[in-house]
Amino acid sequence: METVDVRGPKAPKDPVKKKAFFFIMQGKEIYGSPQPDGRGIQFIYENDGRLIDAARLSGNITDDYMLELLKTTQGFRKMVHSIGVSVSGRIPEEKVKFVFQMYPKNPGDPSTEITSEFEMDGMEHVIKLSDIKWEDTDHEPGQIRFEFASSGIQASADVRFYLNTGFVAPIQPMDTMVDFASDAYSKMIKRSLMQKGNSERLQKVLSKAGKGEDVTLAFIGGSITQGAGAIPIHEKCYPRVFAEDFEKKYANGGKVTLIKAGVGGTPSELGMVRFERDVLRSGEKKPDLIVIEFAVNDEGDETKGNCYESLVRKALSLPWKPAVVLLFAVFSFDWNLQERLGPVGVRYNLPMVSVLDAVTPQFKLLPDDGRVISKNQYFYDVYHPSNLGHRVMSDCLVNLMDEVNESAGGYDADLEENDISRITPVIGADFEKVELIDKNEVLRLKKKYHISMLEEGCFDATDKELQMVEMDKEIEPVAEFPYNWAHNEKSEGNGSYRIKLTCSKLLLLFKDSGSPAFGTAEVFVDGNKAMDADPLKVGWTHCNAVILFNEKESKSHLIEIKMADGNENKKFTILGFGAVE
Repeated sequence: METVDVRGPKAPKDPVKKKAFFFIMQGKEIYGSPQPDGRGIQFIYENDGRLIDAARLSGNITDDYMLELLKTTQGFRKMVHSIGVSVSGRIPEEKVKFVFQMYPKNPGDPSTEITSEFEMDGMEHVIKLSDIKWEDTDHEPGQIRFEFASSGIQASADVRFYLNTGFVAPIQPMDTMVDFASDAYSKMIKRSLMQKGNSERLQKVLSKAGKGEDVTLAFIGGSITQGAGAIPIHEKCYPRVFAEDFEKKYANGGKVTLIKAGVGGTPSELGMVRFERDVLRSGEKKPDLIVIEFAVNDEGDETKGNCYESLVRKALSLPWKPAVVLLFAVFSFDWNLQERLGPVGVRYNLPMVSVLDAVTPQFKLLPDDGRVISKNQYFYDVYHPSNLGHRVMSDCLVNLMDEVNESAGGYDADLEENDISRITPVIGADFEKVELIDKNEVLRLKKKYHISMLEEGCFDATDKELQMVEMDKEIEPVAEFPYNWAHNEKSEGNGSYRIKLTCSKLLLLFKDSGSPAFGTAEVFVDGNKAMDADPLKVGWTHCNAVILFNEKESKSHLIEIKMADGNENKKFTILGFGAVE
């Protein structure tokens, strides 16, 4: 008789006890934005304190010593034993490459990249830091990347930091689902209405849509309006979500066109200069509604609100009388500039919506005590909303529309007569008439500003590596200020850029960069040094606007820009100028 060896599955070994951990990402949506080589990449920056913010927001870390360790690679290695990463995608067999890159202190020095490639099946993959070959020049945790073989792939990711012996992690927050249909959610959204104001113009927008006519909705602001934190950025950003909700709720067969003109890291100081180009599209578009969102970007505005009010007046003064709404977003530390900028809305009796007023009171509550949405759910990172956060922002705007639709607002004859000049500014409106002068516009504006001299000197190249922005409903980004004057390392000599024009106020727009190939330029007005323009000060590719002068009377001025001593072989890009007659 033949003996049959029947074996069952082996008993599993006792599970290895995992170390204490905290999240820096929990259920975070990721998306493969298209890259020139065909891949898709989600970039998540962790430098300059962002990793600390992620530990607070997603990991419930409050210990100051542990947070301090995250500032440097040395401290990170002292505290963290290993990194656990799990990604869940629509096709589990597809692979993703996880990259955690350190940044060196000196740009250009080598730095460590922690990498692991695995399937998007939701299984956790643990990377031990002891297995990594570290560079001596590592300075701080820099960025996390999720790299996909092709663009357009969407997934969600968890990233945990497992701790070395001696470090204790707090209980990790586990969020409950947001109930959008609840009374608590409705009450939260209703708190966002700071002021309905004069709703006459909004009523006209709703009436136009109700008649089946086409309507154009425009949004101008910073990175939140661009869609940062939304996955994918072109579909889940609050302007797109609102435009789709508006179409479903209020449009009666007409087309709803979206103009999205948010540029990351930029204030109204730049927004007012690019308004005609990015919102009005050089006169091609006549938006019916313009939403202005700069409440978390204007802290560095050197005019403390003058540029913001100038932009608001610029929008209100358009001859077809669009509705203008002021939207106040919020950062994760419960902050925005609505106290500074809100008086502008009061002065012109404008509708104002505050996301801060809606969400921050309930952030302090526990779920059982009435919390609707947690900070970890609302924010993608310390500055930008998640998909849920963008949904909340859209709902706050929809609430305004509902309020206007249900009841007539106060009529304001000053606004409807369209003579904004008769209303005294509450902060200032020095730049209401500002215009962009770049390589494309200089001939058109030559006569108006009496441009009698324009010598490019060694700034005769064109910079094509510019800040890229996703506009409207598109995922493919477009370059900001492509008609520029650039000095590069191949420029011969050190000939100055010189322009002579007649105006009362002038801003210089130049490119910031994180590349050591860029250097400082000296800026002179009428022979007197006005400033050193340092493109490395901000540390990333970005558009910078600075005021060169603000005078009451218009007169002729000579502007000269040249590379500073020792920077003759460096790069510098003049993006353009903002001028007022």
